[in-house]
Amino acid sequence: MDSGREVRFNIREHPHLDHGYAVTSHSSQGQTADRVLIHVDTEKSELLVNNRFAYVSVSRAQHDAQIYTNDGSKLSRSLSRESSQRTATEVEQQPTTPKTEPVSVRGVRPSEEEQGQSLGIGLA
Repeated sequence: MDSGREVRFNIREHPHLDHGYAVTSHSSQGQTADRVLIHVDTEKSELLVNNRFAYVSVSRAQHDAQIYTNDGSKLSRSLSRESSQRTATEVEQQPTTPKTEPVSVRGVRPSEEEQGQSLGIGLA
């Protein structure tokens, strides 16, 4: 264990225990296990703990999935957070507005004050 603590037990007294391996939700995609133990730290970023994490983690279990968390009252909200990210294709297909630079009637760049007013920004 990380703490250096050692635990010993007689395997004949605990035949239900077996070797287990910890994997991340990401690396478990495409795998299946009979039973899955899921650690959910509700204080972690929505980039880590979200609806995609919940789906991938729980759906790996064939028979049983158990969730362990630091805060049961925040668990549902944490696992319901949207995690959709736009793909490069979606970003490319998004209509863009052409970037224009404000120009005065005389054809020269307006002063900073004129630029601020043309954008609706009040300068004091």
